[in-house]
Amino acid sequence: MKKLLSLSIVAITGFVLLYISRFWLFSLWERPGLFDLKTLPPQGGLLRSWLRGTDFVPFELMIWVISGFLILTGLEKVFDAIKRNSKK
Repeated sequence: MKKLLSLSIVAITGFVLLYISRFWLFSLWERPGLFDLKTLPPQGGLLRSWLRGTDFVPFELMIWVISGFLILTGLEKVFDAIKRNSKK
């Protein structure tokens, strides 16, 4: 049961990271955005819109990869700590 829960948390996190990236291909909801929030457009690419107008726009892919790595590594550390504490 714990493996299923941790796997679903990682899958949801991956889904969110993919939606934030520029690699999102699907339009899952109507315009203007999810729950009428214009900040959640159906085409994804949130990181690009967050970086628009800054000097970091050319580094969008690098920022996405590094932050995705750090987030997933952090999740792994949390799951390892939970596993260690449950064995005691």
